[in-house]
Amino acid sequence: MERKTRSSKKAKPKNKVIKITLLVIVILLLTVTSYGAYAFVKFKNAYDSSKVDLNRAGNKSELREEDVSFKKDPIAILLLGVENYSSKEKDGRADTQMVITLDPDTSEINLITVPRDARVKIENAGEYTGIHKINAAYNYGSITGYGAIKLQLETVEKFLNIPIDNFIAVNFDGFRDIVDALGGVTIDVKEDFWEDNIYDRKQRIEFHKGEARLNGEEALAFVRMRYRPVNASYSREERQRQFLTATINQAKSTNTIFKIGQIADILGKNVETDLNLNEIYALQKQYLNSKNISTKTLEIKGEDQYIGKTSYFIPDMERLEKVSVELRKILKLKEKKFKTNAAIDN
Repeated sequence: MERKTRSSKKAKPKNKVIKITLLVIVILLLTVTSYGAYAFVKFKNAYDSSKVDLNRAGNKSELREEDVSFKKDPIAILLLGVENYSSKEKDGRADTQMVITLDPDTSEINLITVPRDARVKIENAGEYTGIHKINAAYNYGSITGYGAIKLQLETVEKFLNIPIDNFIAVNFDGFRDIVDALGGVTIDVKEDFWEDNIYDRKQRIEFHKGEARLNGEEALAFVRMRYRPVNASYSREERQRQFLTATINQAKSTNTIFKIGQIADILGKNVETDLNLNEIYALQKQYLNSKNISTKTLEIKGEDQYIGKTSYFIPDMERLEKVSVELRKILKLKEKKFKTNAAIDN
């Protein structure tokens, strides 16, 4: 068994991971609700195309004893970045998985990235039930008919030992097209670097120090780069924060109202969610309009290990438990003995 620390910068040729800040999509999703009746009608049509029913008993997580209210209770939402361009929109992969907690009392957002290669036991996957990378749950849920998002959400719940109340899933085309619909975003690039264009593997997208107007494909490359040497001094997280700020400013510009119809159409084709319109409005009112909103990040530490011929992320169980306990406190859940589906044994 070979090991390497998580801080390794060596790229995996077959790894097409794109770690994008899905909070951008959430904010764009919520922003369109604030532009009056016309925007509401367009958004309603997009919402009808995006709504997904997870068919959960009582319309809540099995790990919840009681239902929660967006206006008064802390909640957890799973954000998924779905890669389906290489599979022709069939049986894609959940390449990006983030869980955000939202507390209406403090307007605080906690963000945690779930490592896509985490080694876990996936249940309810028919003949595929067993040890896999956590992002495989999406694919197995799709091909078995259990439900791609449902199985992915339940697998993440068991990994973190917390209930997840809702989800928002977006594919990469949606990310690209929304940026293009906004007319691009202006970024102050701090260092030179390059990244592959996922839509044309023969093309490199070059970034040079200074102000730049990025289109959708360029924005994807900007936020996804993580393996170039410059990432050590100009981190992906910093670039994502830059992009988030720039996109919010662009979305709130006076010209955005004339693009609501186009953005709504993009959302309808590329975004899925189980949030209802009242919940989306409550989120928009509570967080988008808040002047005191703050964002914190939690991290799951661990290491990459080759088990057989497969590379997995093996979480530090002590750290994973601490993260779980902290999340449960944030969500105001009862103390509970820690358990997880993480598979750390060979």
